[in-house]
Amino acid sequence: MEHIIPAWMLIPFAVQLLCIAILPLTKWGEWWEHNTHKLLVSLLLGLPVAAVLCFLGLTHEIEHQMLYDYVPFILLLMALFVTTGGICIRGDLKATPLTNTLILGLGYVLASFMGTTGAAMLLIRLVIATNSQRKHKTHTILYFIAAVANCGGILTPLGDPPLFLLFQKGVPFEWFFSLLPEWATVGVLILGTYYIVDTIKYRKESAADLAQDHAEQTKVSMTGHINILWLLCVIASTMFINKTYIPAMGAEDAPFWLRLLREWVFLLIIALSWLTTKRQVRRDNEFSWTPILEVACVFLGIFATMTPALMFLQQTPIPVTEPWEFMYCTGALSSFLDNAPTAMVFHATATTLADPSAPGLIAGVSEPLLRAISMGAVFFGSLTYIGNGPNFMVKSIAEQSGVKMPSFFGYMFKFSLCLCLPVYILVQILFF
Repeated sequence: MEHIIPAWMLIPFAVQLLCIAILPLTKWGEWWEHNTHKLLVSLLLGLPVAAVLCFLGLTHEIEHQMLYDYVPFILLLMALFVTTGGICIRGDLKATPLTNTLILGLGYVLASFMGTTGAAMLLIRLVIATNSQRKHKTHTILYFIAAVANCGGILTPLGDPPLFLLFQKGVPFEWFFSLLPEWATVGVLILGTYYIVDTIKYRKESAADLAQDHAEQTKVSMTGHINILWLLCVIASTMFINKTYIPAMGAEDAPFWLRLLREWVFLLIIALSWLTTKRQVRRDNEFSWTPILEVACVFLGIFATMTPALMFLQQTPIPVTEPWEFMYCTGALSSFLDNAPTAMVFHATATTLADPSAPGLIAGVSEPLLRAISMGAVFFGSLTYIGNGPNFMVKSIAEQSGVKMPSFFGYMFKFSLCLCLPVYILVQILFF
């Protein structure tokens, strides 16, 4: 019997998003800062949703969402967070617009090959240290989120979770390199815009701050080299420990431990990284578990409460047929839902529009629709703090370092909607 999800079951998800967006702006802001309170809100909203789904006979759906979507999501982020957190890139470069743009450009390239989380965690502390003497630096972190934690990761399935899921659905690994024109266009526009903005901000810096920035320069050095090996292990595990290479992992009767074999390997890598890294390296890196725990607590509630939201979308398909419609619809929902399951919903929608006997299909959908889904899921994840996992982590690390970050809505209205969205609209016009 097919179960119909009523619209009222979307309310907990809406409340979860409102808590993230509004509580920091109220008198409850200080209370909300504690991760235990974020966890409490997630449990208060998520557990009733899980109970109702179980009552409706949809235990499998909530179990799959939490065990086989949330757990892999968090453990992949944690593995990248711990391994890159054990690589200490120290240095304080002269914080000129050119220097900052080059660092962001490096992260933009690395994001596709070590994941947006890996690239962001590797470089965020160097960016913060380089700009520590400058008064105007918040904009640099915001552009870092857009470029490194999101848009740069579109060239390979390793770059972003939705692309990896599309890879699992049968999209060839090398196909993602065909998105090079879109990747390059977005990169040039975002990094070019950043250079202009940072040049304007740089001219507003006081002479004393610029003199201090020049005087306190230090060479870039790296310690914790063993973690390069563990980072490569994370990448290799993501690529090869899956049902494509180990079919038994995808069997219906596969035991719990086998279906989550990759996640067990992630836990082993996390332990090895922690044990083989000198404590001084992590102290120098100002390593803290707070950012990843914040992501875990917040996204626990998001994954639980968005389960009926995703099911509602599947039973009430959005009437889209054109590539540009897929790009904007995938992007709009990826900004507030997790972009990985959102990409799967629209991939499933796209398969219903394709003639199975038609030539040129990729993973059951036409190439233009696949490009649109990929672009919407990856690029538009930068429009909110919750659009992609690394966004929240970068925000948390920056705030811990004393950088004043905008609120949930402040990020959208002062940055992403006015500076990032026009870039994506232009790219849509150019390529669709």
